[in-house]
Amino acid sequence: MKLPKIPLAQTIIQLCKAKGVKHIVISPGSRNAPLTIGFSNYEYFKCYSIVDERCAAFFALGIAQQLQEPVAVVCTSGSALLNYYPAIAEAYYSNIPLVVISADRPKHLINIGDGQTINQKGVYSNHILYEANLKEDIIGANNEPTEEPNIIKSLENKVERFLGIQQESQEFNATEINKAINLAIVNKGPVHINAPFNEPLYDMVDEFSVTTNVIPPNSISNDEDLSSYLEIWNNTSKKMVLVGVNAPNSIDESVLEYLANDDSIIVFTETTSNLHHEEFFPSIDKIIAPLDDKDFENLQPEILLTFGGLIVSKKVKAFLRKHQPKHHWHIDDKTANDTFFSLSKHFKNSVNQLFKEFIIDVESTNSTYKPYWNKVKLHRQLQHDKYLETCAYSDLKVFENILQSLPNNVIVHSGNSSAIRYMQLFNINKSLQVYCNRGTSGIDGSTSTAIGASAVTDEQNVLITGDLSFFYDSNALWNNYMPNNFRIIVINNGGGGIFRILPGHKNTDNFDTYFETKHKLTAKELCAMYKIDYTKANNIQELNKQLVNFYTKGNSPKLLEVFTPRIENDKVLLEYFKSIK
Repeated sequence: MKLPKIPLAQTIIQLCKAKGVKHIVISPGSRNAPLTIGFSNYEYFKCYSIVDERCAAFFALGIAQQLQEPVAVVCTSGSALLNYYPAIAEAYYSNIPLVVISADRPKHLINIGDGQTINQKGVYSNHILYEANLKEDIIGANNEPTEEPNIIKSLENKVERFLGIQQESQEFNATEINKAINLAIVNKGPVHINAPFNEPLYDMVDEFSVTTNVIPPNSISNDEDLSSYLEIWNNTSKKMVLVGVNAPNSIDESVLEYLANDDSIIVFTETTSNLHHEEFFPSIDKIIAPLDDKDFENLQPEILLTFGGLIVSKKVKAFLRKHQPKHHWHIDDKTANDTFFSLSKHFKNSVNQLFKEFIIDVESTNSTYKPYWNKVKLHRQLQHDKYLETCAYSDLKVFENILQSLPNNVIVHSGNSSAIRYMQLFNINKSLQVYCNRGTSGIDGSTSTAIGASAVTDEQNVLITGDLSFFYDSNALWNNYMPNNFRIIVINNGGGGIFRILPGHKNTDNFDTYFETKHKLTAKELCAMYKIDYTKANNIQELNKQLVNFYTKGNSPKLLEVFTPRIENDKVLLEYFKSIK
């Protein structure tokens, strides 16, 4: 086995293996060559080569999202690691474990005008769980001094003193790497390991020259007396449960059945919640959009219980900020966001753990809360179906047909902005797993994330995205890891269609250029370059025809580009909300 000669690189590689960091996404460079050599020649690791660092980080995020385990991204020094930042922020707010390993110049080469060099310390300080700034080796694998001139001069080449300092550095580095990766595992988020390497960078050895201490992560436990909260819960007749981003199959069936069978509880689920029950209330905006002030007062809960990640629906956020609950409790073993400015309790537990204790002593409460809103839900669905029967060709109609066409048990990735909001209006097939980068809600890495996820899953992955998001992240297609059953559906409405829905002055040169970003791009040439099977649709008949065989097996990934009328989509959607009342 070929290994880097540099002791620090060996230490990083050994500790990644010890802690189960198996998937390594590498972007090419020279300063990170010791890590690239070590990871790529070690059969334990599964390595991926992604040139564009922004895409590489989102690709890694997609892997970590699916496996629920830390994934490493490795880059050279300089601006390379700055391109990781969007994915790091997404991982930070979505609780996804990323281990960012950046190579760096030695300290004496920083701020002297050396190439490909920036101040890398603290670069991610606001969006990581921990930063390990490691110390460079001063003695290499064969006990020879490195090139650090000041240390060499001050110690007058006394090897025994070199060895002492090297040992101190080795122990410091091992401790810092242990701490960083442990935090990524336990607290589920991104960490940064910054590793300075002296030249020569490409020298190799056949076996490890250093041994390192492995520190296991500490588990988190939280025991709390819940009796006072249980009493409030049992004596409340209007309880709302709101579920944001949630991993599929993560909530026990007993919890779902309890929540579904109490008339004092309404469960609002977002598409990204991956929770399904006929008694729950999906498509939140479909319920809330037509309500007046009196309706909002009737819907206002006494207790709001939330769990999962960030909420998509602006309408439910506006409602709960204006009509605040008396109590807002959030369940999460890590953080609680005061999204509705009324947070009163953070249960630092898992959902299953908390409800296991709750359900034992909970009492069903007689209430008209859910029965009343069940009637509203039924009425909304009938009006929804009625409107869609005669709906003009538009984004809304396209999403209806696409969502109905999806095969069972596929993994669906949604782009942000209008794509996820349109999906929220429909009842999703409960066999589907739905993902979306809602941590920062950016359009920048949806395709890369979906492709990363597809690289480590057996199920078919389908990305449904808007045109701006797709073209923004088109370098995501530049890799060799996209499986042949991967599918992309691009809804191309000629610009940022969501801005036509939002308040503002439409149909002016200023709006078209700087907000909507009108364009005439298509994905056809990109598909030809990346060997992706391309088809298109310009109307509902063509769409349905193309969807018939779109998900079937083929010799390459497939992309379906659906063109919709740019200046009609917002009118159709606004009329939809009027009609469902």
